[in-house]
Amino acid sequence: MSSFKSKRVIKKFVQKLNASPNIVFPLLCPKMEYKWIEPWNCKMIYSKSGYAEDNCVFETNFPEDLEPETWFVSQYINNQAIQFVRFNNYKITRQNITLLNNKDGSTTAIWEQIITGLNEEGNKYIDSYTDEVYKEEILMIEKMLNYYLEKGQMLKVNLP
Repeated sequence: MSSFKSKRVIKKFVQKLNASPNIVFPLLCPKMEYKWIEPWNCKMIYSKSGYAEDNCVFETNFPEDLEPETWFVSQYINNQAIQFVRFNNYKITRQNITLLNNKDGSTTAIWEQIITGLNEEGNKYIDSYTDEVYKEEILMIEKMLNYYLEKGQMLKVNLP
């Protein structure tokens, strides 16, 4: 009998985006993120349209994720909400993004991640993914997205 006990963490952040949900929502797509996220790289595995849609599947491979992650779009409500389930051998993440129309040309975006370790390596990842790390990451996403919404081009960031 294994003595492993899974850890779970929930991270939540509210963003102010400078466009209405009908403009923001299409950008929350693995193919469209090439336009505004640096660095972004994914491999589309399944999509009828070639873009984000219900039951779409794609893969990313970022160094901070320990190994490639498979992403599954488990909820898709046009211009309102998208939910991704992301997983690899170490952790599983449910990522919810909800868009609220502020009726003034802006959007409140609520980002929530629920991360569960699947083994000791996953638990170590959770321990290292502090509130400060998450806040820095999500603020950069907000900054990149607002820059794209304002300028129509990608914000170039100085990466290590």
